Amino acid sequence: MPTSRAAPVLVSGPSPFASCTTGGPGTNYLNAEVEPWIASSPANPTKLIGVWQQDRWHNGGAHGLVASSSSDGGFTWSKPAPLPFSACAGGTAYERASDPWVSIGPDGKAYAVSISFNQSDNSNAVLASVSNDGGLTWALPSTIIANNEPTLQFFNDKESVTANPVKAGVAYAVWDRLELPNGNPYANRHTAAFRGPTLFSKTTNGGKSWSSPTEIVKVPSRQQTIGNQIVVNSQKGTLYDFFNLISPPFSKAAGKVAFIKSTDDGATWTKPKVISGLQTVSVFNPNTGDAVRSGDIIPEPAIDPTTGRLYVVWQDSRFNGGQYDEIVLSTSGDDGATWSTPIRVNTPTGRPAFNPGIVVNSSESVAVTYYDFRNLAAGNITSLPTDIWQTTSANKGVTFGNEIHLAGSFDLTTAPNAEGFFVGDYQGLIAIGSTFVPFFVQTNTGNLTNRTDVFAQP
Repeated sequence: MPTSRAAPVLVSGPSPFASCTTGGPGTNYLNAEVEPWIASSPANPTKLIGVWQQDRWHNGGAHGLVASSSSDGGFTWSKPAPLPFSACAGGTAYERASDPWVSIGPDGKAYAVSISFNQSDNSNAVLASVSNDGGLTWALPSTIIANNEPTLQFFNDKESVTANPVKAGVAYAVWDRLELPNGNPYANRHTAAFRGPTLFSKTTNGGKSWSSPTEIVKVPSRQQTIGNQIVVNSQKGTLYDFFNLISPPFSKAAGKVAFIKSTDDGATWTKPKVISGLQTVSVFNPNTGDAVRSGDIIPEPAIDPTTGRLYVVWQDSRFNGGQYDEIVLSTSGDDGATWSTPIRVNTPTGRPAFNPGIVVNSSESVAVTYYDFRNLAAGNITSLPTDIWQTTSANKGVTFGNEIHLAGSFDLTTAPNAEGFFVGDYQGLIAIGSTFVPFFVQTNTGNLTNRTDVFAQP
């Protein structure tokens, strides 16, 4: 039987954007938080910063992004503060913000990034901001890339930032840049992209400036990447960028989990190496067929900070004949030269499991968190009970067990509907020494004025 941890700690609060009317048209879910991410300081891992989308729109993005910080490993949190990435937050004129990400360098400097864009026209950008006080205040944003041309159809999407864990002032941003022959590409319609290479930029001066973006994964027409994330081998200095490589014929299962690496701090990169097919069939309510929007096309990587062993998890249906998504994992102990045969990580329940998070602690144990629908009763068509779980491996990802119930059940149908019930394309998970701290969203069942909140589980 799975065990339970102490009750999660509430991190989010009332929206700081409640009076903002910018960003329409669309349905805005005031007070709804989605898509959380968390980072810890390499110098003091009990110092944490969490970020999320605040006031999600049904048709993409949010009123803004918000950050909160903790100096005691997640037991208490600061009042959430706006990140300067949208008009509602100040600091920029872009109407909406999305895809929050944060990372902390060895000097304690924090880097946050955003996809900021307009609903009213084609304008969009990747913006970055830094904090020197543990996430309490943030500098005006720097523009890493902007496409504000009314006749050019580019959309910069799904960015992430990774601070070098041993080089102060150095951080790396990656994202895909969708290109269409006409029209403004909507951020969620990935498979319609005419082309979608991976772009890379870095700062070596603590975010004062960022290098001109370069293509590090070049793709031909009708191919793209999505979900780019960099992890760093702090002993060797090697950078690894993991992503989903999508090519026709387009379907959810057209993707491949792949990566590239750089041994010269991002100056040059290898060609993509495919780890496995990504056999997602998306997530649906098993009883009604209603769509659940998840990170079904987003692989999540991790690296063992001690040994450099690489891990990646993703949603996949290979273990149930293509009926529903589960969580699978592959690992490499030889710098990515070879990868293990994917294994199922979640407890098999006959129901979907989705939105995995992964991290490796100081004892070389691997934790994976995920949502699932195991407590949905047959015949229940009025609610969608959802739970969050953590499972661990002490043998380098060969087997997983010691399942822990983190939160739930809560009704997922209370969540914002953004092409399906939505709590985010990802959730956060960090390690503090030998312990794990999940960072996630759950719904407030039936509460239509405060649909979701962000929680930590220290």
